[in-house]
Amino acid sequence: MQARSALFDLYGDYLRSRGGRAPVSALVKLLSPLGIAAPAVRTAVSRMVRQGWLRPLRLASGPGYLLTPKANRRLDEAAARIYRTTKIGWDGRFDLIVLSSPVNRRDRERLAANLAYLGYGRLDEQTWIATRAGEDVDGLLTEAGVRYERFTAAHAAGTAGAMAVVRRAWNLDEIAKAYQDFVARQRPLLAAVTVRSRDEEAYAARFRLVHAWRTFLFRDPQLPPALLPQRWPGSSAAAFFDRHAARLRPAADRFVDRCLDSANRAARQKGARQ
Repeated sequence: MQARSALFDLYGDYLRSRGGRAPVSALVKLLSPLGIAAPAVRTAVSRMVRQGWLRPLRLASGPGYLLTPKANRRLDEAAARIYRTTKIGWDGRFDLIVLSSPVNRRDRERLAANLAYLGYGRLDEQTWIATRAGEDVDGLLTEAGVRYERFTAAHAAGTAGAMAVVRRAWNLDEIAKAYQDFVARQRPLLAAVTVRSRDEEAYAARFRLVHAWRTFLFRDPQLPPALLPQRWPGSSAAAFFDRHAARLRPAADRFVDRCLDSANRAARQKGARQ
């Protein structure tokens, strides 16, 4: 687990609802159970500041970092997809993007990852398709300096034709296998965490669960049910995730609150000695 990715998970899943801010000492303490060392945390924080995701601020408990509006928007969108708080509908039309600007390999890979995150699949090197328009896609392409055209398209063959297009844009068999592997890997790890486990153990298990589930934001475009195969493994995997994420949440929240309280107490004690 990389420190930068873990920080996104930490802020999105725990700190966003607690004001979106935390002292550096608490960030270090909260990522320690994941095996992430303090130097890696500080390096990742500095990188996120440069990229516009965090901004430094002075807290009563010491130097800290606050989510920027850009980060808040991205984490809100991610949370809606992770916990599926909005119903997925489809009006029978696709959002079609045709890129016309050449980009180098590195920029092309970054652009592909960002488009995949927004729910787009690739039909060929220049053509991308989604079952719903990505809200940030115009800004993404403009920022990348890519010339493009966007179309709204409906398949003349109806749903059957649309399903064939979906199969071209996404490897559904591969995504289905990834969901099955996710459950198989997580089940024994989660079974080991019981009501007798320490809060820190529950927090670490839940953190890894959410982190693993979050990778599907880049893999699965969350297609409408009408375009998915029957008995889609993503549905049972989502139920598995929801059940264990909710079961471990109270203990994880207690651990987070203790770490934040500990940072505040340490700051007060330091101030009293000065």
